[in-house]
Amino acid sequence: MEKIITFAVPCYNSAAYMDHCVESLLTAGDDIEIILVDDGSTKDDTPQKCDAWAEKYPDIIRAIHQENGGHGEGVNQGIRNAKGMYYKVVDSDDWLDADALQKVMAKLRECVRWAQPLDLFIANYVYEHVEDQTQRVMGYRNVFPKDRVFAWEDMGRFRPSQYLLMHSVIYRTQLLRDCSLELPKHTFYVDNIFVYQPLPFVKSIYYMDVDLYRYFIGREDQSVNEKVMMGRVDQQVRVTRLMIDAHDLKQVKAQHSKLGRYMQGYLAMMMTISSVFLNLDGSPEKLGEKTELWEYLRSVDPALHHKLKYRALSVVGVIPGYYGRKMSIGLYRTARKIYKFN
Repeated sequence: MEKIITFAVPCYNSAAYMDHCVESLLTAGDDIEIILVDDGSTKDDTPQKCDAWAEKYPDIIRAIHQENGGHGEGVNQGIRNAKGMYYKVVDSDDWLDADALQKVMAKLRECVRWAQPLDLFIANYVYEHVEDQTQRVMGYRNVFPKDRVFAWEDMGRFRPSQYLLMHSVIYRTQLLRDCSLELPKHTFYVDNIFVYQPLPFVKSIYYMDVDLYRYFIGREDQSVNEKVMMGRVDQQVRVTRLMIDAHDLKQVKAQHSKLGRYMQGYLAMMMTISSVFLNLDGSPEKLGEKTELWEYLRSVDPALHHKLKYRALSVVGVIPGYYGRKMSIGLYRTARKIYKFN
C-alpha cells in the first residue's frame, strides 16, 4: 500500500507517555507509516515499547534503534527511512487531534494524485500547558489564504510572536532530501533548523485552519524550560550560527521578498533568544559569547547584522551594560508570562 505520510517519533526514555502519541497517530488510517526512533534509551522500557508497537502493527509501524544522537538524529533517521510521500515529526510527549487529523489526511490523499505535488502543508498547533491546564492556539489565518494552493508571494505578515514551528509543518519528504537537510547530533533546538532551512526550496503551500498538533509544555525537564535552556545555551547559540550559515538572505529576498522578510524575522528572534539567555547567565564568559555571536553575524553579512541588531525585536537582547541586560531579562520574562511559550 502506498504510504501517504511518514510520522517520525523520536523517543528517548519516553515510555511514560509515548503510547498516547502513537495511539493518536493510528487514527489517521492504514495508508500511513509511523517510525519510532529509539534514541539509545536506557532508563526505561522505551526500546521494548517501540518493538511491541511494531510487532502489533507491522504494516504501519517500524521501530529503529540507534545509539544516542539526540533529537536531530532521530529526525534524520526518519527522513532517511521514510516511505511516505509526506513527512511530519511528532515528539513522543505530544499528540495529534483525531478530528483535525482526519481532515488533513483527506486533503493529503488528494495531494498525492496531483500532477505537481504539494511541497508544504501547514496547520495550527495548540500549546497544552501542564502547569495550569490551559490551552493556546497558534493559528495562521492572518498570514495564509485558507484551503487553496498558494506561493510565498500570497502570504501576509506574521505577528511578532507568530512563527512556523515544527509542530505546524508537513513537508514533502523528497524536498527534505533534495535540500540536503541534516540536523546536527547531540544538539537541542534543532527544530528551528527544520522549519528554516527548507523554506526557500518550497514552491507550493496549502494551509488548513485546523488545530492539529497538541504541544505538551510545562514539564520541568523539557528543553524549553527556562532553567534547562540556560544550561544548554551553548547549543542554542550553535543552532543560531548554523541558521546564519544556511542561506544568503539577500538572495532569498531577491527571489521571494516576503519569504526573505519572514526568514529575517525568524533569525532575529533566534539572535534575541540566544542573547537573552546569555544575559541570564551573566558570566563574563557568556557575555563574551554574546559579543562573539553578533560579531559572527557581522562577518557573514554586515548589512543583516545592522538590521537585526537595531530592529525592535532584537534590541532587547543586545542593549549594552548592566541595566541593558536587566531590561532584556525583564522584557523576556514579561513576554513569557503573556505568551507562555515555555
